[in-house]
Amino acid sequence: MGYSVGKVAALSGVTVRTLHHYDEIGLLSPSGRTAAGYRSYSDDDLDRLQRVLFYRELGFGLDTIAEMTGDPAVDALEHLRRQRSLLADRIGELTRMAETVERVIAAKEAGAALTPEERFEVFGEFREPEGYAEEAVRRWGDTPHWRAAAVPRTKQEWIEAEKVREEWVRRLLSVFDSGAPAGSPEAMDLAEEHRRMLSAFMGDCDLTTHRELATLYATEPVQLGFLVREPDQRPGLGEYIRDAIHANAERVTG
Repeated sequence: MGYSVGKVAALSGVTVRTLHHYDEIGLLSPSGRTAAGYRSYSDDDLDRLQRVLFYRELGFGLDTIAEMTGDPAVDALEHLRRQRSLLADRIGELTRMAETVERVIAAKEAGAALTPEERFEVFGEFREPEGYAEEAVRRWGDTPHWRAAAVPRTKQEWIEAEKVREEWVRRLLSVFDSGAPAGSPEAMDLAEEHRRMLSAFMGDCDLTTHRELATLYATEPVQLGFLVREPDQRPGLGEYIRDAIHANAERVTG
């Protein structure tokens, strides 16, 4: 029984143009022709097309498919094993991408917990930089600290947290402006208090994590801006906070 190219297209779900292309490159040529010279596909041709589409769905290129379906000496099983490995890698990559997207969504939802009016009421003119949530997820999204920090909070919780931050910054600037060194008891006490402030948002902030975050205050202005707003910043303040945190860690560990 012969099948016209239109009938094969309808049965297989591929276009007539695709079938013509497969014929032109020798991947799937019809076994016969009608009296009028039109392509005529046999049952064996349909079986081969089924295998072609199967391998295509698995992601094989047309050249590889031609090799697998046209040469009996080719070890199709080995090709399949290799493709299985590639697919497993791709699945892992897609899974990681999906997890990252979920974390970005969580970060956005946490940031959107307040209306624009409420955000202004709580934070004034301060806004996180565009794209910061995505960058933060990339760097820290797989850590328990990030997951804890991304939990949405109420307006009142943010108001209380801002009051604590503002009072801490006021006392920090008083110590800094007095000329007290970063290793002074006053500065180290503020560093330890800062660690407790972080723990309230991100879970337990151990000394190692605290030291790692401290480096960011000295090297990344955007991180310092979250803690000390730009109008309150002083030259060298980021380095001062870092050094105080390191000094406090040494004091705690003895």
